[in-house]
Amino acid sequence: MLRTLFGVLLLMLVVAGCGSQPRWQPDSEPELFAPVAMRIHPVFTQLRDWTNDGKPDGIDVLIECQDRFGDPAKAAGDAVFEIYSYRPGYPDPRGERLVPPFLASIDNVAAQRDHWNRTSRCYSFQLAWPAINPRATYVLTATFEVAGGQRFTDRLVIEPPPLEIPREQPQQPSTIPATQPDAATHGS
Repeated sequence: MLRTLFGVLLLMLVVAGCGSQPRWQPDSEPELFAPVAMRIHPVFTQLRDWTNDGKPDGIDVLIECQDRFGDPAKAAGDAVFEIYSYRPGYPDPRGERLVPPFLASIDNVAAQRDHWNRTSRCYSFQLAWPAINPRATYVLTATFEVAGGQRFTDRLVIEPPPLEIPREQPQQPSTIPATQPDAATHGS
């Protein structure tokens, strides 16, 4: 009898212990992997020449959304990109806005496929601006509003690439060495 009572009590504790902690179900907490931050990727965002004519055609912008774990995450929403002149030495380096804002939406399956870059795990947007000066410094801002209303912003100063310094060509000797020693110099 004592054994049975002990067994029943043990069974009740096990059942009570299992019921006290809710089981995590991936479908019950989608916000666990929802974006909580966004940044303009500083390495991959740069001037690009899409027509291969030797002049940049605009800016290739990569934005990265991050979940609460700091990992890249997909998101649906609308993006606004603005390009400003650069004002060095100011707390806010944005000068005059140089072109109308670029608008993009990634709110459907086709747009997700078009803009998602699997390698960088970022969204890629081509901001076409044929008059861009490759020697100027610009301030790029991005605002991304996630479906549901949350809004993220970031800013990046895009500096021109360093000037290429031509490598020195090896100097050719001014005289060509003789293949045979000169008899007059060696006293033969």
